[in-house]
Amino acid sequence: MFTGIITRVGRIERHQPLGTGADHGLRLHVAAGADYLADVALGDSIAINGACMTVTSLDPAQGGFTVDVSAESLARTTGLDRPGPVNLEKAMRPADRLGGHIVSGHVDGVGTVTRLAAVGESWNLCVLAPPALAKYLAYKGSITVNGVSLTVNHVTDRADGCEVSINLIPHTMQHTALGTLTVGARVNLEVDMIARYVERMLSLAAVPPTA
Repeated sequence: MFTGIITRVGRIERHQPLGTGADHGLRLHVAAGADYLADVALGDSIAINGACMTVTSLDPAQGGFTVDVSAESLARTTGLDRPGPVNLEKAMRPADRLGGHIVSGHVDGVGTVTRLAAVGESWNLCVLAPPALAKYLAYKGSITVNGVSLTVNHVTDRADGCEVSINLIPHTMQHTALGTLTVGARVNLEVDMIARYVERMLSLAAVPPTA
């Protein structure tokens, strides 16, 4: 489990195929810094741009680690198949502060950035989410964008999906990789876990009991 509070901006330095077929995944080599990996062990979970991954090897002296990403994960996420900056978060401990919201690290869908513009000292980020996620998005609700816990300020339902408007404070722009986004960029989205359970309960409540 995670909180959506990014603890380091790392970088995917390179990747290598785990096989030759389309059903094979990739091994990612991620640079994070020696200090960041001081308390990380093999098998630990680290969220990379919001996707929970397992550390498969460590090079603390060089500040790097690897994860193996399946073809299924690659097909349902974005940004893990190429070099570049990524948001990192270690799995939370039971005694940690829940500074963001409860995040599972399981990407629900891929959205598209429709706007990123300065507004005063902050930035306005708008993301078009897939239609299937619209029912989970609400004003002042929580959403995770590339692993970052954010608050929805406005929701607009469209024929092609649901557009959410989010305010990014300077700290978020400076300490996450969201500042590298551009209009048209694809991002990993995870909806609020509580919203998923509420939707499930309501859908079952509408089903008449069988005799």
